[in-house]
Amino acid sequence: MKKILPKGHKKLLNAWAFYDWANSVYNLTISSAVFPIFWGALTITKDDDGTIINDTVRFLGYNFNNDSLISYVTALAFLVVSIISPLLSGIADYVGNKKNFLKFFCYLGALSCIGLYFFDLDLNEDPDYLWFGLLCYFLALIGFWSSLVFYNSYLPDIAFPEQQDAISAKGYSLGYIGSVILLVLNLIMIMKYDWFGFENEWMPMKISFAMVGIWWIGFSQYTYYHLPKGNKKDVLTKAVVFNGFKELKMIWKSLKQDKRLRRYLGAFFVYSMAVQTIMLIATYFGIEELDWGEQNPTTGLIISILLIQLVAVLGAILTSRASSKFGNINTLIVINFIWILICVYAYTITTPNQFYITAAIVGLVMGGIQALSRSTYSKFLPKDAVDTASYFSFYDVSEKIGIVIGMFSYGIIAQVTGSVRYSILFLILFFVVGLILLFRVPRKNT
Repeated sequence: MKKILPKGHKKLLNAWAFYDWANSVYNLTISSAVFPIFWGALTITKDDDGTIINDTVRFLGYNFNNDSLISYVTALAFLVVSIISPLLSGIADYVGNKKNFLKFFCYLGALSCIGLYFFDLDLNEDPDYLWFGLLCYFLALIGFWSSLVFYNSYLPDIAFPEQQDAISAKGYSLGYIGSVILLVLNLIMIMKYDWFGFENEWMPMKISFAMVGIWWIGFSQYTYYHLPKGNKKDVLTKAVVFNGFKELKMIWKSLKQDKRLRRYLGAFFVYSMAVQTIMLIATYFGIEELDWGEQNPTTGLIISILLIQLVAVLGAILTSRASSKFGNINTLIVINFIWILICVYAYTITTPNQFYITAAIVGLVMGGIQALSRSTYSKFLPKDAVDTASYFSFYDVSEKIGIVIGMFSYGIIAQVTGSVRYSILFLILFFVVGLILLFRVPRKNT
């Protein structure tokens, strides 16, 4: 019989953090690196010197800017996640089976990534493949982000407050390392496709999507083996179905009595809107806005994403140490200010070298702001909170609605102006407002 590990046990903490190793390959390969390049090759027509001739896509009877279309699909998926996560997390907490929900969305996301292998390249011959590819992309995103609702909710269950900053940072660090390993393997396969008997780089890209799904399912089994099932309360009944929204409403009311948590969530909602949008559009920006000259843009973009991931490991560690010395909120204020400077500089870049510099700085603050935001929220939860999945559902809903607003804003600006560069200026506003709101959060040693 498997031994149930107590809260705070090192093996339990490591098993929880290892899910970042398993799932982060989706975020890197599908969201950030290979799929955006694949999408660009699918939807952009260039002349011999690399100048873009056409970047519009016909879908649902309308012509879309290719960046706008993928941003709208992304925003719609996040909207679905924001609607279903409180419903599912409430049920999971009530009947005590959130590990089953974590597994379900893991498998949904992973199998959808495998489905992207069948996304065809020639839309002119068979445009129906666009439906299939976007559906797989849509479901993979829902699977990834919905699984994180339940994964994050385990943090206060398996770790004591003094452990949460460090183990949260360790999770992100494991995720960065694991995803980089797989991406390097994919990069070798893509760039040296002839070694593997392929005629071009497109088939290796599609194989990389399948590898993401296999990696995600395989390595997550270690996490499932050690995580507790949940705090069982009752069997599932009809009344429980909407329990998540009921609990969400109760949490909303409780925020009125908790000024620190309420103000922090407001700040997080605004600055996370910008952070997540930048992470999702960075590669699309590099594809369309940079002059790559004779350099292979596929190689350059993947290298820049690798750079972000590697530096992010250092960023997560340094941020964890800074928060222990200067406090969580003070550290987040500094990071947001750095993000503002990054956006100002990013608006001006035109060359690959400038893009690499930006990527390195982004990596440094990206890892820090993600890990610290999660652990700060966990530390701000009421000490007697039992239904942690519902609290983290509220956190995740705030993040997802922010992403919906950010991605729709990006898509509309790209559609109207024909350039994603102007979207960068718009995102600065979110960081400025987030910075102001962080100053209003009571410190209390955080």
